[in-house]
Amino acid sequence: MNCKLSIVIPAFNEEENVPILYSRLKHVLERLSCEYEVIFVDDGSTDRTWERLKEVAKKDSRIKLLRFSRNYGQTAAMYAGFQHAKGDVVVTMDADLQNDPEDIPRLLEKMEEGYHIVSGWRRNRKDPFFSRKLPSMIANWLISRVTGVELHDYGCTLKAYRADIIKRLELYGDMHRFLPALTKSLGARVTEIEVRHHPRIHGRSKYGIGRTMRVLLDIMLVKFLNEYLNKPMYIFGTLGFILLFTGLLALSYLVSVKLFMEEDIGKRPLLLLSVLFILAGIQLLSTGIIAELLVRIYYRSKSEKPFIVEEKVNFD
Repeated sequence: MNCKLSIVIPAFNEEENVPILYSRLKHVLERLSCEYEVIFVDDGSTDRTWERLKEVAKKDSRIKLLRFSRNYGQTAAMYAGFQHAKGDVVVTMDADLQNDPEDIPRLLEKMEEGYHIVSGWRRNRKDPFFSRKLPSMIANWLISRVTGVELHDYGCTLKAYRADIIKRLELYGDMHRFLPALTKSLGARVTEIEVRHHPRIHGRSKYGIGRTMRVLLDIMLVKFLNEYLNKPMYIFGTLGFILLFTGLLALSYLVSVKLFMEEDIGKRPLLLLSVLFILAGIQLLSTGIIAELLVRIYYRSKSEKPFIVEEKVNFD
C-alpha cells in the first residue's frame, strides 16, 4: 500500500516498553512501501518515559514526540497525535506492547477495500476475565446496540483511520474508545479484523473495573452526539411535551372531578404529581430551546484544545 502513514501512540509511564516497541515498529514499518512517521505522546509520565523517548528520537528523525504539561488522559493524547499527524492514514496503538506492530500491514490491507476505519478485535485477549474482559464484553454489546455500529472490541486501541475522517472530530473526556461510533454521523465505513494481543510484561495497567460507570455515561453521551447534537430540541422537546401533556391531562381530570362531582381534590397525590409533570415539561421545553441556542454558539465559537503541549521533538 502506497501511502503516507502516521502511527500515534499515547504513552504514560512506559519507560521499559519504549525501546522494545520502537525496535518492533521499525522492523515492521521499514518493510512497508509507505512514507511514515511515529508520533509518541507522553501523557505527563512521572517515570523516565520522556527520557527514553528522546533517546529514540535522537537517532531517528521519523520518531516525533509530544509532551503534555500534565496527565490529560488517553483521549487528549490521541487527539493531539491526530492534530499533528501528516499521514493520509493514521494508526493508533498502545505503548504497553500488548498490541502487535505486525498487525499494522493487515489493517492497511483491509482499508484498501474502501473502509474509512479498520478496528482491531482482540479475540484472544490476554487480560483477567472478571476485571477486564467481562466488563469489556458487556460494554461492547451495549455500545453496539445503542450506536448501531457493530464491533466486538471498542476498547482495542489498535485501529487504522483515514486522516480526512479522524481529523474532523473534536475529542473530549474519554471519547477515544467510541471513535468508530462517533464517525457514524460523518458517513464512515467501519469494519474490524482479528488482531493479536499479548500479556503485559512491564509496567502496570491504567484501567480497571472502576471505569464501568464512566463508560455507561459515555455511551449515553455518544448516543446524544450521534442522534441529537444538531437537534437537541427533538429529545428535550419530546420528553417535555410528554410530561406537559400528561400533567395537563391529569389536572383536567381533577378539575372535572371538582366541578362536576364536587369532590375535594386538595389532598389527592395526583394533584401534586400533575403540577410536577407540568413544571418538568415546561422546564424540559425551555432546556431544549437553550440547548438549540448553545449549539449555534458552539459552531460559531473558537475551538480550544483540551490539552497543553509542553515540548515537541522532531516537528518542523
